[in-house]
Amino acid sequence: FNDTVIDGYSGFIFSSRYGEAISPHCVNRAIERICRDYNAEETIRAKQEKRAPQLLPHFSCHNLRHTFCTRFCENEKDLKVIQEIMGHADITTTMNIYNEATKERKVASFVNLEGKIRVS
Repeated sequence: FNDTVIDGYSGFIFSSRYGEAISPHCVNRAIERICRDYNAEETIRAKQEKRAPQLLPHFSCHNLRHTFCTRFCENEKDLKVIQEIMGHADITTTMNIYNEATKERKVASFVNLEGKIRVS
């Protein structure tokens, strides 16, 4: 862990060679290199095996953040907690972008409700 403090958080697992927290730009460059190298190797291998290559799409650390927040919303009911952890200034960002009302979540909501409401 390193001693860098960002917005009150410390103990980051990944750090630069200088012991500093890694910036999103550095993470994006690493992702780009990994995807580029994988795609180059996969293209060669697919050609040798006479098949279509299965290439990684372009993505960034923001995609990883988006996925994390979406999964967090699926597993945590307290949107205020999610908003603060994600650093969203406005809770509507958390609610409208990340808290998706999927068909599965709607069905699960009704299954959970079943037997809890009495009609007299």
